[in-house]
Amino acid sequence: MLQCTRTALAIALFCLVARSAGAFDLNEVAPGVFVHQGQLALMTQENSGDIANLGAIVGEKAVAVIDTGGSAAEGRAFLAALQQRTTKPLRYVINTHVHPDHIFGNIAFRDTGALFVGHKNLPRALAARGPHYLSSFRAALGPLIDEVALIAPTLTVDGVTTLDLGGRSIELRAWRTAHSDADLTVLDAASGTLFAGDLLFLRHVPVVDGSLLGFLAVVDELRRIDARRVVPGHGPAVAPWPQALDAQAAYLQRLTRDLRAAIAAGESLGAAATSAAQSEKSAWSLFHDYNVRNATAGFAELEWDSP
Repeated sequence: MLQCTRTALAIALFCLVARSAGAFDLNEVAPGVFVHQGQLALMTQENSGDIANLGAIVGEKAVAVIDTGGSAAEGRAFLAALQQRTTKPLRYVINTHVHPDHIFGNIAFRDTGALFVGHKNLPRALAARGPHYLSSFRAALGPLIDEVALIAPTLTVDGVTTLDLGGRSIELRAWRTAHSDADLTVLDAASGTLFAGDLLFLRHVPVVDGSLLGFLAVVDELRRIDARRVVPGHGPAVAPWPQALDAQAAYLQRLTRDLRAAIAAGESLGAAATSAAQSEKSAWSLFHDYNVRNATAGFAELEWDSP
């Protein structure tokens, strides 16, 4: 009975989203490049997990989608909105990393015939974390979680891979451990648009789920990418490049300096986690939700790193 009730609620929520699919925010930010801007919020049943930026690139013969959203309902709304923009076949579904707000919508694209693409570490990350995600996000998503199924990539990227959409090539690059251990970026050279995934946060405080020092190093490497605009994983749909990196770099540098100082002073992890990077507090949304986690992860990493 409980399962039936959950399923009924999931269907009702999906119908609600489907009815509003025509209003699903999917804007063309450059010729053939579409972006949906997620909310600056935590994943909830009310927002259908719609907190990450999603994208699509349309070539002469095919389409690539970049991330699919935080629920099957959002993924279906995204697919419906995209099909109103183009009738070309969907050839690739690219996941920029393993986090639920970027991959839970995959199930909506399973029967499109598209190839799922991700970092070489993504299958391992899905196997290790996926069951926990499905369990732990039930409280936030309620019956929406019932429709979610984890879909591993069938094409993985190690280094740089180029995909052809017909008269339009996109470059996928797999990065060292930074925001996570499976970060992937997508560059559309034709328009000069870089999809950074969660290697770039704007307004939403950056999240360190991989390596603080790796994240800092990757920020410097990202600056060398030749692009005109960037689509961050969270925040405004597009931003100027590479200036968009500045605020994130300042936060990560402040967090690192404060943690190094706390470790040198012999502070405990608990004390350091609650004091580090507090000067950045007013600059970011969701600071209270993530800064202590970032500081805790950074402390453990830096404690064993020679300054």
